Amino acid sequence: MTITPRIYIDADACPVKDEVYRVAARHNLPVSVVAGKFIRVPQDPLIERIAAGSGMDAADDWIAERAGKHDIVITADIPLASRCVKAGATVIAPTGKPFTEESIGMTLAVRNLMTDLRSSGEVTGGPSAFSPRHRSAFLSALDQAIRRILRAQTSDV
Repeated sequence: MTITPRIYIDADACPVKDEVYRVAARHNLPVSVVAGKFIRVPQDPLIERIAAGSGMDAADDWIAERAGKHDIVITADIPLASRCVKAGATVIAPTGKPFTEESIGMTLAVRNLMTDLRSSGEVTGGPSAFSPRHRSAFLSALDQAIRRILRAQTSDV
């Protein structure tokens, strides 16, 4: 039995939603666009929008409860990425950076350290500005992830 992979977008601040829609359409994959409240999405039967609620981590919880082995999660949220990696999902940041079992522990530790430094008054700067290079890396990473998942499914049959 083949399970159709689903792409989950942590959508509140995602700069690559349009790119996800195009790649998903090319592969005929469903997309769940998850945000705290309703946001605009294209009228397409493959795209569903989810208003998870206004709770602190409502959108993250909604995604983490559903994402699994055959799915792809698009997020820059490191704690959400960690939860989804543990569930077996493929997780990609909007910059194209993959979150993996090997990298997520250190990524989470650095994030927590930077949060602690900022709360103690240190000026740490923020992430670099989103660039065309990031968009290109993301498109490549997403396409590779989809192909890897689909290939794995055909070899499982």
